[in-house]
Amino acid sequence: MMHPGQSTLAGGPTPPVQRFLIAVLPVVMVSVAGSLVTTPSIPTWYAALEKPWFTPPNWLFAPVWTTLYGMMAYAIWRILSLPREQPGRRAAVTAFFVQLALNSLWSFAFFGARSPVAGLIVIAALIVAILATIRAFWPLDRVAAWLLVPYLAWVAYATALNGAIWYLNG
Repeated sequence: MMHPGQSTLAGGPTPPVQRFLIAVLPVVMVSVAGSLVTTPSIPTWYAALEKPWFTPPNWLFAPVWTTLYGMMAYAIWRILSLPREQPGRRAAVTAFFVQLALNSLWSFAFFGARSPVAGLIVIAALIVAILATIRAFWPLDRVAAWLLVPYLAWVAYATALNGAIWYLNG
């Protein structure tokens, strides 16, 4: 197994500054976009919804997501540190960005469209995409794969929460 920074194949890893930008900027953009679409709905639409007993307090979401986004960025940074021709690297990077796009889409579906059912459809696809990303990362860098496990757990919890909100407000 190759480790970040090692390069025995032609092409080497993505250069450090480019790797940082590819790993961090898209994750930050998704975080900011999600926040911009979510924040206006919290005191209005979301506050008026009937929620299940296991709904966390609103203040918990920001620190949890900040931590998860940091772990996600570090995980993809590790994958980008591998040689470009490393078998499976391209598929792993693609899987990561597919799940990141679905992550962003959820905020727009649930909060932007104010549709728990649309959110549920997107988050179900997101779970599949996170699992595919972990599976793609595993043979390349197990630390990177493990870094996504708390994210998977939180999204599974969010799926239950999204489903309960849909059920209670359907």
